[in-house]
Order: sequence, then structure tokens, then C-alpha cells
Amino acid sequence: MFTGIVEEVGKILSFDQGEATYQLTVKADKVLNGVEKGDSIAVNGCCLTVSGIDMEAGELHFDVLEETKRLTSIDELDSGRFVNLERSLSFNGKVGGHFVTGHIDGTGEILYLERHGSDYFLKVSLPADLAKYVVWKGSIALDGISLTVAEVTEESLSVWLIPTTMEVTNLSDKKKGGRLNLEFDLLAKYVESLTLGKSNAIES
Repeated sequence: MFTGIVEEVGKILSFDQGEATYQLTVKADKVLNGVEKGDSIAVNGCCLTVSGIDMEAGELHFDVLEETKRLTSIDELDSGRFVNLERSLSFNGKVGGHFVTGHIDGTGEILYLERHGSDYFLKVSLPADLAKYVVWKGSIALDGISLTVAEVTEESLSVWLIPTTMEVTNLSDKKKGGRLNLEFDLLAKYVESLTLGKSNAIES
């Protein structure tokens, strides 16, 4: 479980196909503090398990499944790209954003990202089947960043960004046409399941 408050921006050192899984290596600093093998780290909002740590070099290593690569924007992570990093929530930690699981629902394309006065306006496309989970003033995690929805249509959502968000996340490296990982508020999905009697359980 995460909060959507990015702790630092890491740098991709390598992302290659290994014998069993894809191997992702990220240069980090702050999130190395207290991390252990097997811990969860949100990388651009995607919950990944630490498979190795090199404290001296300041590196985190992750195994990435084919399914994760296919369903998220992680397949765009070339060497030198920047990613948002957040350690999992501790019991004595602060919840400054909202509860984020790190389980990506889909991706959206950046339609617009421009400065308006002292702030920034970001517009992202919405997959048609997922637009129902977004409401005005509701919470959304974009690349693992907890944000408040300012506008929403059946095809897109928009958020306002303060300069600090641009400075401390990888959004400053994003451009029109790029993809962002989307995670919708978990509460909306539970409400839908309860009210419509839906179940994602697999029958044997």
C-alpha cells in the first residue's frame, strides 16, 4: 500500500530481458533507506518487488513480469529515463495523498501539458471502459502521483499541478503523446462490485 506522495525521482540504469523475467535497475537515493530484499517499491505507480540491492552503487533491482510490462508504461523505460519512486506505507507513516495499491488499471496518453500562470494543466486520455471510475474532485494516481481530478469527460481527465509537483516528480520529463500509468480510487471499484453484484473470482 502506498500514498501517492512521491519520495524521489530515480533514474533507469538498465531494463533488459533476463532468462526468466525482465530485469530493471534503478539508481536511487532516499528510498534506499531501510529497504530490504522483498520489499515493495512503487515505480511510476507500479508496485514492484525489490529483487536485489547495491547500497554502495545506490542501485535497486527488480524482476518485471511480461504481464506487468504489457499492461503498464514500463515497457517505455529506456536507460536514462526518470521514474517516480515511493516506499510502501509504514504503520507510523503519514497519508498525505490517498491509498494507492500500486496495481495499475491501465494507461492514458498525455493530451496536453502546459503551464498556466504559476501552475500547470495536465489532460490525459481515459480508456472508455475505465472512465466510470473517475469523478470530479475525486482522487487519481498518475504514474504513482496522488492528484485531484479537476475535469472529467468520457474520454479524458484533467488535473492541475503545482510547481512543486513538477519539480519533485518525473512529470517535468513528460511530453504530449507520452503514456502515464493510471490507478483509480479503490473505493470506486468496491462500490461497483457491491452495488452490481460483480465478482472477479475465477470459478474452478
